[in-house]
Amino acid sequence: MTVNPEESNGTISSHLYGHFAEHLGRGIYDGFWKKDAAGDYIIRDDVVAAMKELGVPNLRWPGGCFADYYFWEHGIGPKEDRPSVVNNLWGGVTEDNSVGTHEFMDLVAELETEPIVVGNVGSGTVEDMANWWQYLNHPGESPMSKLRAENGREEPWNVHFFGVGNESWGCGGSMRPEYYADLYRRFSTFLHAYGDVKPFRIATGPAEDDYNWTEVVMERAGDMIDGIDLHYYTLDGSWSTHKGQAVNFDEGGWFRLMKRAMFMDELLTNHSAIMDEYDPEKRVWLIVGEWGTWHEQEEGSHPGFLYQQNTLRDALTASVTLDIFHQHLDRVKMANIAQTINVLQAMILTDGERMLRTPTYHTFDLYKPHREATALAFELEAGEYAGEGETLPAVSATVSKNEEGRIHVSLTNIDPNEARTVEVSFDGIKKLKIKSARILTAEEMNARNTFDAPDALVPTEFEGAKFAKGKLVVSLPAKSLVTIGLE
Repeated sequence: MTVNPEESNGTISSHLYGHFAEHLGRGIYDGFWKKDAAGDYIIRDDVVAAMKELGVPNLRWPGGCFADYYFWEHGIGPKEDRPSVVNNLWGGVTEDNSVGTHEFMDLVAELETEPIVVGNVGSGTVEDMANWWQYLNHPGESPMSKLRAENGREEPWNVHFFGVGNESWGCGGSMRPEYYADLYRRFSTFLHAYGDVKPFRIATGPAEDDYNWTEVVMERAGDMIDGIDLHYYTLDGSWSTHKGQAVNFDEGGWFRLMKRAMFMDELLTNHSAIMDEYDPEKRVWLIVGEWGTWHEQEEGSHPGFLYQQNTLRDALTASVTLDIFHQHLDRVKMANIAQTINVLQAMILTDGERMLRTPTYHTFDLYKPHREATALAFELEAGEYAGEGETLPAVSATVSKNEEGRIHVSLTNIDPNEARTVEVSFDGIKKLKIKSARILTAEEMNARNTFDAPDALVPTEFEGAKFAKGKLVVSLPAKSLVTIGLE
């Protein structure tokens, strides 16, 4: 591996490390919130502390598919007056709207993060969305700011990021791109600037490799779009059949999931090329608003709650995906892993009062030094990992330099069987010293944390890096992620 400190792919935006909280399963209730002794929902201090330790650049809410079924006025005012609805999408449970706009914004304040609010296009109206935007942001006297004050909030929240619908090609309305593009233009017209807040308008983007969706929406509405929202999950199987197990998988399952994770590079390349035709100045962000692994939910969990365990395999698919994002910084500016707590590839799992950090949480922790740093260009002979009759690049990487001049190198070896030795040269830099080195790895492919052993898989100090003849030599174990700090 040869690093050129004088060449850069751009700045690694913290927004690429965004999160997602949908009204789904135990993500909101029994996730970010729990019931107190009086039966009222309160924010979980332990969850907030863990996520603040990790750092949360943004949080997307209330969905997901739930967004296009959500009427924001049901979630304001006295709790006892809020109507209940049935969450037909996720488990058919009754949603009592205990967590609404004010409660979510309280969470955002505690997390010290930036909200991404997704509006209802699928079953809502232009008036509904315009009123919610006004309720969130109007700084002076208006009908919605008056209502906000009556509900206990005088000042606006100054929400910047706003999604105009979600998955409008599917659960958000089963629309054709031509129809959605026209509908988007209509809805977004009524998102006015208030005070210093100008809306950053996020359009529904494509599902996976639906390049026609990107083409049509960019052609018809690109001039009114600030970000377009791609969704992609690394299913080992298909939506309608078996999705693959989270824990009980063999090496074939490991290989297929790594292959699916690496497909993100092709998706970003092709969707970016289409966007370049209509936006050569790259004003519009390509946002990966939902990404991550999607396995069969855990046996015995509530149907439709999408609760799954999280193993070393998930952690390494996350590091590989983040590496891919860092190669597309000219266009890819924001991403939200799905989801934060108890749903899909979660950061945190809870069980009553107990809580654990997943291996994916620790991947995000190991990548913290790259946030807002300059991504350095490099050339890598990645080697090959063979399986399923084909090969994949064995090693993935990110190299960055922060404002203090410290360089961080992250290396992932996806090969579950063979260690790799990586020799790293830094053009033009003669002397560097290792200041920190941590590794995430285990003997078993399906190593994970449980409520009885919440720290079974955590980063540890890494002793396998040294300088020899001016090169950083890294002895990278099988199925491992390493981050090394140099200065």
